[in-house]
Amino acid sequence: MSRPIRWAGTRALLVELPSLEAVVALHGVLAEDPLPGQVEVLAAAETVLIRFASRAAALAGRAAVDRLDVGDARALAGRTVEIDVVYDGADLAEVGRLTGLGPDGVVAAHTGRLWTAAFGGFAPGFSYLADGEPALEVPRRNIPRTAVPAGSVALAGRFSAVYPRRSPGGWQLIGHTTQPMWDLSRESPALIRPGDRVRFTAVREAISVEATEATGAAGADQASEGDGARPADAPAGTLEVLDAGLQSLVQDLGRPGLGDLGVSASGAADASSARQANRLVGNAPGAAVVENLLGSLRLRAHGDHVLAVAGARVDLEITPGEIEPGQGGPARHPSQDAPFALLDGETLSLGAATAGLRPYVAVRGGVAVPAVLGSRSTDAMSGLGPDPLAAGMLLPVGSARPGQAVGESEPTALRITPGAVAVLRVVPGPREDWFGADGLSRLTGQEWTASSESNRIGLRLTAGAGGRPLERVRAGELASEGAVPGSLQVPPSGLPVVFLADHPVTGGYPVIAAVVPEDLPVAAQLPPGTAIRFQLVDPDTLEPSSS
Repeated sequence: MSRPIRWAGTRALLVELPSLEAVVALHGVLAEDPLPGQVEVLAAAETVLIRFASRAAALAGRAAVDRLDVGDARALAGRTVEIDVVYDGADLAEVGRLTGLGPDGVVAAHTGRLWTAAFGGFAPGFSYLADGEPALEVPRRNIPRTAVPAGSVALAGRFSAVYPRRSPGGWQLIGHTTQPMWDLSRESPALIRPGDRVRFTAVREAISVEATEATGAAGADQASEGDGARPADAPAGTLEVLDAGLQSLVQDLGRPGLGDLGVSASGAADASSARQANRLVGNAPGAAVVENLLGSLRLRAHGDHVLAVAGARVDLEITPGEIEPGQGGPARHPSQDAPFALLDGETLSLGAATAGLRPYVAVRGGVAVPAVLGSRSTDAMSGLGPDPLAAGMLLPVGSARPGQAVGESEPTALRITPGAVAVLRVVPGPREDWFGADGLSRLTGQEWTASSESNRIGLRLTAGAGGRPLERVRAGELASEGAVPGSLQVPPSGLPVVFLADHPVTGGYPVIAAVVPEDLPVAAQLPPGTAIRFQLVDPDTLEPSSS
């Protein structure tokens, strides 16, 4: 049967479905038997997002989706998970009033049905549970709580959920459980996965949820084992952080394919610069590097190392021993985009960035912090991976691959000119119709400015001189749906946000357009105040579109 399909960028499809049961069914088929080139499949309330490795695979996938026989959703259901709940939530009485059931009736209704895990949510381990019955349908709170305890059992709309970690939230709280929803020590960290059935059981014991708070931060402790260590105490084969600058993070190419668990791909914001730095020192493309913000990073070598710096333009200085940068002495000034030696006891200093936003420091052998879910990346959205770098940390360096030579000097891949207008190529988004016939014209017909509130989650924009925010032509709210990196999501303010590496896996604001993957490294390197223009292009040729 033919299904409404919208493009989400150049390599992803957003399939609209008539019911939650149809969502679960299609997601189950694609999770069980992926299409050629499929990278990820993500279920939401009314859609399934299918992301592919290439444009060619996405085009073939679009034709294949219509031919799929999804069968019966129930035949594809996963395990049945039992969850013990103490029904003592702060909103239990209010939910009883809103539904007309009273508190005891709410408990009876919540425990008297089998819930289906339809899709993942905003945090690792958060699952939207549905049962198809309207009896417990309640609105979100008018004023969200700033902190909802881990283990809270809640209702909102037609869904139930358990908060896996302490976080803000506007759902109605009806109870709590001690069963951890997310635990990295398990083979499958998420207790509930899409397609699973969930049964809640009322228990009387007063139970504590303190043990569930720390389960999302595994992998952070390893980076701090050298805090405060004197250089003489540091083992060879490490880099000591003397000054982390404004922000420095360990990053690799991320952990794609875990959107169903609420985990974004993360990874280097400018993946092309991270790859370039790794090529120069002879690493594999996915080796972990240091991603720095605006320079001012200082690293001391323990043992002899080979390093390279790519990405944002910074001056490099190497000083021996205890000599401070800029104080004379036998300093060396290696070039960017070329390998160089950093010998035992020497200090590498990155100056302030003069073009671009993020320089990348690679070391031969890679930064060998422990991997979490297959990646060494720090993810600001989900809290996975090592802590941000801080003075005193020791970064372990891995062993170089035998026979792998360092690279030759390369021309810079940075396409940022200070003071110039940055051009980002875009294709129409899945919800361009929310902005009318003139929406894309306004988006591409005026200048925008990179805001100082931007971060790894998104490049936030303000209207440039004489520009105006975008305006919706449709009322109401959009059901949360999957989003890809580069999505131009438009909140009620009308000021777009370009999703970057740590973006949430789902979003509830309409996406008017998407930056093509080839230009995401440029978006990640735009400093606050940069003027930006969006250029509509053909998704196959990436040449300017006539429409």
